[in-house]
Amino acid sequence: MPDQAINRQITLAARPEGEPKPSDFALRTGPIPTPGPGEALLRTIYLSLDPYMRGRMSAGKSYAKPVEIGEVMGAGGVCEVVASDDPGLPVGSCVLAYPGWQDYSVAKASSLRKLDPGRAPPSTALGVLGMPGMTAYTGLLTIGQPKEGETVVVAAATGPVGSAVGQIARLKGCRAVGVAGGPDKVRALTEEFGFDAAVDHRAPDFRDRLAAACPSGIDVYFENVGGEVWNAVFPLLNDFARIPVCGLVANYNDTQVPPGPDRLPALMRAILTKRLTLRGFIVSDFADQARDFHRDMSAWVADGRVRYREDVVEGLENAPEAFMGLLKGRNFGKLVVKLSEPPWSA
Repeated sequence: MPDQAINRQITLAARPEGEPKPSDFALRTGPIPTPGPGEALLRTIYLSLDPYMRGRMSAGKSYAKPVEIGEVMGAGGVCEVVASDDPGLPVGSCVLAYPGWQDYSVAKASSLRKLDPGRAPPSTALGVLGMPGMTAYTGLLTIGQPKEGETVVVAAATGPVGSAVGQIARLKGCRAVGVAGGPDKVRALTEEFGFDAAVDHRAPDFRDRLAAACPSGIDVYFENVGGEVWNAVFPLLNDFARIPVCGLVANYNDTQVPPGPDRLPALMRAILTKRLTLRGFIVSDFADQARDFHRDMSAWVADGRVRYREDVVEGLENAPEAFMGLLKGRNFGKLVVKLSEPPWSA
């Protein structure tokens, strides 16, 4: 059992109006839970922060149940097993779980996936080898269906999903163009992640720069952002372009319909005349591809064909501020919170 006698938790204190603020979260302490039959007590080592959590803070109907006021914020995490009722899950095991924003949690042993810290850093199970990586893999290959010689554009391209999308597109023989915010991120896309071109969406001539980076138009646009990036991409879409819609982070904090003309007629006309394919998806839609994803992505990461970055924040108490920054694009790579030192040697 753990040495400390309390469990720190970050809960939803209020539903945000627009951008989340510190008062929308609360830090509380309580007793460490006790596992029952077939359960394990987990200590969170790494906690994943992801844009989808903003939707769960709202009460509106969505694909996932909202977090209720007073509940622990939900999240995936890499955990250490500190007590177990299952002989197949010994104490000290490294597992992938869904602990939420807290130090300790209880889970059914059968729901946990054991990780081997000797094969890959455990935190990668929250990023390139986890949900974000699989989102990129399944969304691009199943919906985007990139073909050799085509142009693939991805927004939020230095994030864990976007960076994987561009690198997989390159592996499939495509021209990969990334959109990111700021010169450091734009530089990293070509120098570190191997994109063919990168464009800063903060540049005053962003639309012209994007058009110059896509001289043959856009065949696949992997949508993570929406907003002004979509407005710049839209006129460049080729006939039969495919648009996997993964996220719309530019609009997550909106409290009313954006001002301006009604763009729906133009969109519907383009869908018809250009024969566009737009499909929203959630990574769980493609759960049957998990084995293929783990096989391919593990090999690509191991031999350096897919690179990744992690943005690590120390301390559970800093999770709210880090999450608020995530929604503004302040992170560089997969954002994780380290709650304590990993007990495993790589």
